Amino acid sequence: MRFELDADDGARLIGEVHGPAEAPAVLFLNSIGCDRRLWDAQVASLSAEVRCVVFDARGHGESAAPDGDYAIARLGRDALAVLDGLAVTQAHVCGLSLGGLIGQWLAAEAPSRIATLTLANTASRIGSDEAWETRRRKVLAEGLESIADMAMERFFSDDFRAAHAAFVAEQRAAFVAGSAVGYAGCCAALRDADLTPRLAAIGTPTLVIGGEFDVSTTPAQAAQLAGGIEAARLVMMAAGHLSNLEQPEAFTAALRAHLTGTLSA
Repeated sequence: MRFELDADDGARLIGEVHGPAEAPAVLFLNSIGCDRRLWDAQVASLSAEVRCVVFDARGHGESAAPDGDYAIARLGRDALAVLDGLAVTQAHVCGLSLGGLIGQWLAAEAPSRIATLTLANTASRIGSDEAWETRRRKVLAEGLESIADMAMERFFSDDFRAAHAAFVAEQRAAFVAGSAVGYAGCCAALRDADLTPRLAAIGTPTLVIGGEFDVSTTPAQAAQLAGGIEAARLVMMAAGHLSNLEQPEAFTAALRAHLTGTLSA
């Protein structure tokens, strides 16, 4: 089921719901430079068991891409608007990279809305303010094509890019087709976000998934994130930054085990 709803500032958010209406909801949150299609493999595998909610984060896909800087709190309120619009009182949340930062914000700011948390290829602080500001300015001046090759090198491990060139080319084309304004807005959110002081407040059962070849959020950062959340455990994948695309079966199995363990507890 496709849905369209408005955030509290009027920005239109577009997404889909797959799975039984009575089943527990899992809210998926995409990375910067991706859209809700990032989760296609997980939705295909899990939608018979749970209610999968996917939507394009502000600035991505079909959702609105307002001018200006975004903030993690703004993106977090968008996620809550989706849950409210679908009458979901509590959801399991799975976020990757930028989506993982949003997930951390949700668990710290709205813990009653979050049943479990899965944080993939993320950290409490990603990159530096200088790097994100440089990228923000470059994208606004030169477009997404100007950073597309760099993005693919960061998204996927060297071996995966070599073995799956056609798939990576498809991902590159989708990346370039995105909104430069929206991407830049999310660069600002990443530039300014540091959830490190909030980690100790997260009591939600948490799975941290890291990529052994991830250069954007390194294995050391994954371990640091898991160590900073009391109720967290860490699983590593033989993958780059988009571990759910490089290792879809292993990623989905880890997510299913996390969800099943909680649902059956």
